[in-house]
This record gives sequence, C-alpha cells and structure tokens, in this order.
Amino acid sequence: MNGKLKSNGRAPARRDHYRDVTDRIVAALEQGVAPWRRPWNPDTAAGPLSPINATTGRRYHGINVLLLGMSQFSFANGDPRFCSYKQAKDRGWQVRAGEKGTTIYFYKQLQVEDRDAPSDGEEHTRNIPLLRSFTVFNGSQIDGIPAFTPPTIEEAPWRRFDAPDIIMRNSRAIVHIGGDQAFYRPSTDSIHLPPKNAFRSPEALASVEIHELCHWTAAPSRLNRDLTGVFGSAKYAFEELVADLASCFVNTELGLPTEIENHASYVAFWLERLKSDKREIFRAAAAAQKAADFCLAFHPDFAESHSDSDEQDAADSDAPLVEAA
Repeated sequence: MNGKLKSNGRAPARRDHYRDVTDRIVAALEQGVAPWRRPWNPDTAAGPLSPINATTGRRYHGINVLLLGMSQFSFANGDPRFCSYKQAKDRGWQVRAGEKGTTIYFYKQLQVEDRDAPSDGEEHTRNIPLLRSFTVFNGSQIDGIPAFTPPTIEEAPWRRFDAPDIIMRNSRAIVHIGGDQAFYRPSTDSIHLPPKNAFRSPEALASVEIHELCHWTAAPSRLNRDLTGVFGSAKYAFEELVADLASCFVNTELGLPTEIENHASYVAFWLERLKSDKREIFRAAAAAQKAADFCLAFHPDFAESHSDSDEQDAADSDAPLVEAA
C-alpha cells in the first residue's frame, strides 16, 4: 500500500483494471463494430501503422495495441508514436498542459515466498499476477518531438505488395483453392480459399489469407490453441476472437485491410464472453499477439528487425506495480 487515505480514514478502493478495459471494449462492440479494426484507404501507400513507443521505437503489444487503437489519436493523425510523460521529459520534450493520456498495461509475474506451504525444510514460492498501469501520450500531444516520418518501403520491406505471398510461402501451409468459403480445417491442417476472382482486390485476398493463417497457427505442432469448439460454443468464439485480433495485428503491420467480413453472430458471442469474464479480452489479446508474431516471423526482413517487447517501456515508466484484480 502507498499509505494514502481518504478523508474518511479508509484506503481508496483498488481499481479493477480488467473490468475497466473490458467495459470499454464491450461498449465499443455494442455499437456493432470491432474497435480493433481500422479503416483502410487503398489510395494511401502507407496506410495505418501499428502503435510504437516514441523513444524506443518498439512496438506495443497485445492488449495495448487495442487500447491505443481505441484512443482518439491513434491512426487518426498519421502519428503512431506514444510515450509516457517521463520518457518525453527525459528527451527534452513536453506534454502540453491539459492533455489527457491513454492508460496501457504491462503484465508480469512476481515470485514471492509461499507462507502457506508445508514446513518441510524446502523453499516454496508462488507467483502473484501484477499489472503495471501507466499513461502514455500521442506524439501529437507533445511539444518538441520531431515530426513523424513514415517508414519507407526500404525501411519496412514487409509493407511491400508481395509481403503476404512471402509469408504464406515461407509458412509452408497447405492451401486449397475452390468453393465459396474461406476457412482453416484442423483435421487436415489445411487452409481453404475461394478463387482469386471471388475477391474485390488483391489486398482483400491477402487479408483473408492472413486471417486463415492465424487460425493455422493454432495447430498442436505450432501454438497449440484449443480448436475443439463447435460453432456457437465459447471455445469457438474465443478462437474466432483470437484470429480476428491476430489478423488485424498482422494486416496493420503489412498495410493491408483489417475489415474482414465475419459471421454477424460473432460480435454477439464476443459480447457474451467478455461480459461474463473480465479477463477474456486480455487472454485473447495475448494469444493473438503470439499468433501475429508467429505469422510475421515468416517474413525474413520483419523477423530480423523486430525482437522487442513492452517490458523495457514499462521499466522506463514511473508507474507502480499493482496486484491484478
């Protein structure tokens, strides 16, 4: 505890970060739109960029991608950079007075002595889940920060038109063409896609390929997610949520559309699950990040350039660790 008390002598109630985040996402979903999907303009070469830390250049991950994507600044002004007040100050920049930041999180396990363990002479420990919450500001809210220049194709070759083909080819996934539906079949470990002329553009085809590749990562020989759920079940809804998030993460990195058509009932499934389990979106976002990273690693240029995490960005913040609710 930090020792601070309210005027009535009681310690302030600990914020439930899981509930705060889930309530925000539920409210967005109830509008009928998945908040992690971003509009795509084929007339702009760069397209939306994934949020990055302004001082380290590292990508944000998992739940933080969702939260930053839901902020009023992300993607809207072309500047994907965020950082904490302290990080900006350390660089000689200044967050403008009155600016409101966005809360993001870093999760870790703290190992402590287990005092309830049997007294057998052995040392026993247990893990306590901790969330570190801290506030970040967009580059457009900071004075003195250099103007943002989007990466060139030479600097980010994974945004070239042939990047999806490179990823699909290097994955060695089995792909069958035919029919009028796109899906991944676990029993044969194969991806099934309609013919190219069924898609309105090459980019639309590529974004669907990536979506099914994200499902493909769930196989036991890969990331081993549970694929036993039938349509309408909680397991099925969770896997669809993971694949939807993961494909949005990947497609944003590649500069592809993220507005993939899904069965209309998926949103209803997701709402039901999130309302009943405040940690579900955190689990889904973490699983989606693993799937996205698995897919992106098949592009050699991306794999060489990205081996990062939010951990150092959290360490550079002055925010306290709090026990997860």
